[in-house]
Amino acid sequence: MTEKVSVEALLEEARLAKAMPPPEERLRLREAAGLTRAQVATAVGVARGTVLAWETGKSDPTPPGRLPYLRLLEGLVELHPAPVDPADNPVGALFNDQPYGTTPVPAAAETPAVAVPAALTGLETLRGPDGRAIEGDPGPCVRCGVETTYQSTDGRPLHSGAMCQPTAQPPAAPAAPVPAAAPAPAAAAAAAVSPVPARVPTRPQRRTKSAERAQADLMEVIRDAVREEAERAGGDEEAAAVALEKRAVPDVMDLFAETRAGSRYEYTAYPTLPDILHKPTKKRPDEIWEARPRFRNPDYSMRAARADIKVTALDTNAAYLSSMKCWLPIGRLEHAPGADGVNPKRAGVHLITPAPWTHPDLPDPIGDRDEPGALWVTDATLRLLLRLSGPRYNLTRAPEIHESWTSGATENFLDALRKLLAAAREEALTTQDALLEVYVKSMYSKFVSTMGESDTNRKIYRPDWMHIVRAQAHANLWSKAYKAHQGGLGIVAMLGTDELHVTGDPWTVFTQGRALSQMKVKYSDAKASGEYMVGRTN
Repeated sequence: MTEKVSVEALLEEARLAKAMPPPEERLRLREAAGLTRAQVATAVGVARGTVLAWETGKSDPTPPGRLPYLRLLEGLVELHPAPVDPADNPVGALFNDQPYGTTPVPAAAETPAVAVPAALTGLETLRGPDGRAIEGDPGPCVRCGVETTYQSTDGRPLHSGAMCQPTAQPPAAPAAPVPAAAPAPAAAAAAAVSPVPARVPTRPQRRTKSAERAQADLMEVIRDAVREEAERAGGDEEAAAVALEKRAVPDVMDLFAETRAGSRYEYTAYPTLPDILHKPTKKRPDEIWEARPRFRNPDYSMRAARADIKVTALDTNAAYLSSMKCWLPIGRLEHAPGADGVNPKRAGVHLITPAPWTHPDLPDPIGDRDEPGALWVTDATLRLLLRLSGPRYNLTRAPEIHESWTSGATENFLDALRKLLAAAREEALTTQDALLEVYVKSMYSKFVSTMGESDTNRKIYRPDWMHIVRAQAHANLWSKAYKAHQGGLGIVAMLGTDELHVTGDPWTVFTQGRALSQMKVKYSDAKASGEYMVGRTN
């Protein structure tokens, strides 16, 4: 029999719901209390994924877990009020009459202005030709110690402008203290126990959670999804795999948002893009060339008529997952003529004319083209060509750069998500969990393929990112081919993003296995006949 709902319970829920905190505050309160999503889910009687949805704003709390969840939040906000100014977080009231994000502070107890050390006063933020601050690898700001991706002109991490909050230094003791009346005992005790808190920025608070703990929480989200679909399928592993593949896109976008929590800068999910990145029709591609190789060494076809050649087709593990480590533009792409847009701290797309490739035993790093001349390439391809033209390789001339569309960039933008999915993949291989492996592979492959123009992913539109990540996969494969060539192996073919055919013993150069840094056999003991070279494909 259903329990009768009392008027008092309804009034209590209405009172609590009136002051429902925003999703980011729900997350802050749980983290401040040191609670996991699993603990909260068990306490309020919902699934762990439901708590994740409540904290990311994907959904609002609903009965029957709504009332106990509101009671939990009411208790947590009393234990962990946000010690920030109302101006930093001007959101209504939260379970009390104080403005949200404040603690009662006497008017005279303001945080004194902090002097910047003389050695740091002359530092300026590194800016590009357009006047915008250039971002690079994250590090602690030399002024305030809070992590930032912005750089100073001498290469050290430094916040841009008003973003910097220098750490307060303890005031110097006065030479001759002025006598004053002794405070009341109660007031003195209160001052000793509860000093007035200094202003604390909201974003660094989100960073108090360690990267290891954040990854552990998200790993549990991934495991929960696999368990949920396995139970729903009633033991039918094939049906569970299909269900996991269907939910891979929204789930990986939620994980992407979670791994971006607390970041020091915001990215542009829907920037204005130049025409070269727009498809002219739904069936025609845009103008960006990803340098996909279809290399087949003609020398082996001629040698096959004289002798049998043992060929091993190698497969790169999780090529797209590894290629998520690449330089990505953060904001709106900006045009620059000539080579003005080429900068180690910027990324985007470039119109170039590559130099001729004169090494028939090695794949052309630009890929197989039907027409010569200028073409638009990604930052990943250009960086590879510039390396190969440098003194370390000296394999080609530097390309001629005609114009660029770039933005301030960082190599670590997708790193947290990449590390999370790599850890989940490793767990799947270690435990031989086929469902988890299918789920993780679907997430990273579909994340890359749908971040451009896609009907299945409406949360982001970055075709420049998609092209760069894919081109990085091709560049990584080229580097493996060069390593094989330097190790004495013959390069028979290089196809797509993950397939490399070689002669000789590949394990003198590579390590065999399923790890990201290893290679596995796709098929082996094939004869390099003319039929093999012409007819065999991926």
